Amino acid sequence: MRWHPRVDLEYHNAMGTKAIEPQSIRNVTIIGDPDETTRVVHGLYRRFAKTGSGTPATIHWVTSHVDHTIRIAELSSHAPIAALERSIRVSDGVIAVVNAAEESAPRLETILRVADDHQVARLCLVTGLDHPAADFDRCVRTIADTHGAVPLTLQIPHGIGTEFEGVIDLVPMWALEPMAVEFYGSHWKVAEKWYRNLVDTMMEQDATDSDDLLGLREIPPDQLHDRVRCLTRIGDAAPVLCDAAPWSDIAPLLDAIVRYLPSPMHVCQPEHALDY
Repeated sequence: MRWHPRVDLEYHNAMGTKAIEPQSIRNVTIIGDPDETTRVVHGLYRRFAKTGSGTPATIHWVTSHVDHTIRIAELSSHAPIAALERSIRVSDGVIAVVNAAEESAPRLETILRVADDHQVARLCLVTGLDHPAADFDRCVRTIADTHGAVPLTLQIPHGIGTEFEGVIDLVPMWALEPMAVEFYGSHWKVAEKWYRNLVDTMMEQDATDSDDLLGLREIPPDQLHDRVRCLTRIGDAAPVLCDAAPWSDIAPLLDAIVRYLPSPMHVCQPEHALDY
């Protein structure tokens, strides 16, 4: 199901409530193993969704002081290929759920290839990081080896498997110094390496010396967010996030949906043409 932004405006005006700005809408399809997607979607709706008579559940989320309306559809990666392709083709944005404990992910590769073929913006959410067989690096390599978008690792796990203790956000990490250095211990050096790789991948030919750590630290987070958004919306990059379960801190996922995935107004495939 697709939600037309003009319908949203007319409905809310008729009800005498605040109209929804089309550019603040995010229609997202989460695709993956049914158990994983159901847990993620139910976690989002349980904590943040609001419903009204005759309307689908929505999530109202504020990022950068702007209120956004997020609607989430769920699709099993076990669905027939034709159904997957059809659903992805008409999606505004896709979140591919990646299980870190799986050694092979052929359906993930299919999802990413179909999204690339139809120029659909996508994020990747890595789950199962607390599983003894979890391998985060393998997940990133799988995404990188799939034709299409380059992975932009925005989060890394703080520990892995039985030592998993949460998630490290790379973009704002310098604001946490020096307290975070002590808290994350040896993982801080790992985070610095991932951050340097992230900046090198994003900035490409920009005048940033990857050996100048001080220069990297001085890049404003808003500049990195803008760069990630640009690369994601044109299909050149796929941001990679980590599921914080069992702590279930899903605020960074909602921030990423708002920051990087397009509104219906920014989707330019012929299937998404708006009828005004």
